Amino acid sequence: MDGRATRKQGESQCTQKTISLLSPLGKIRVSGCENGVHTIQILMDVAPAERHDEPRPSCVVSESPGGAGGELQRCVEWLRAYFGELQTAGGPPLPAFHHPALQGDTFSGRVLRTLLTEVKFGETVSYKRLAEMAGNPRAVRAVGGAMRRNPVPLLIPCHRVITSSGQSGSYMGGKGNHLKQWLLSHERLRGDG
Repeated sequence: MDGRATRKQGESQCTQKTISLLSPLGKIRVSGCENGVHTIQILMDVAPAERHDEPRPSCVVSESPGGAGGELQRCVEWLRAYFGELQTAGGPPLPAFHHPALQGDTFSGRVLRTLLTEVKFGETVSYKRLAEMAGNPRAVRAVGGAMRRNPVPLLIPCHRVITSSGQSGSYMGGKGNHLKQWLLSHERLRGDG
C-alpha cells in the first residue's frame, strides 16, 4: 500500500503512504495522501490490558515512510494526544479526510459527520438517537452499517455509539468489542482528569 498510486471514482490520482503506530490498542495503521487520511486500521495484535506496561498509555510511531508529513503527521499528533494526554478543548486539530465515504451527501456520510461534530469526547449516543440527529429517525440499521464502514475509527468515534438499552453494542464486527469497552473507559478516565 505504501507509495501506491490509487484512483477512486470522482477523485484525481493520489499517492498513499502508510504510517504504523504502537498504541494501547495494539498496532494501528494510518493511510493517507497529501489531501488527507484515507483509512485507519486497528490490527488487534495485543489485548489492551496487556499494553499497560507504562504508567500512562502512549502512542508511538513504529514504521514511517520518508516524507510522510502534512495530514498523516497531523493524524499521528492527534492519536498521540488521544492516547497520552488529557483531553482539552484546545487539543490538536483533526486531520483532513480523503475517503469517498466522507465526501458527498449520502446518509452514511451525514451519520459519520454528525457523529464527528456532535458527540464529544467521553459522551455516548444511541444508534437510534444518531439516526434522528442525522435526519432519518427510522434508519437505525443504516446507522449501524455506517459504523461498520467507518474508514477512520478513533478519529470519527464510532466506539461512542451504543444501543438504546445502554449496552456497548458491536465494534469491528464483534471482534473488537473489548477494544470498544477499553476506549469508552479510557475516555471516562481521561475526562475526569
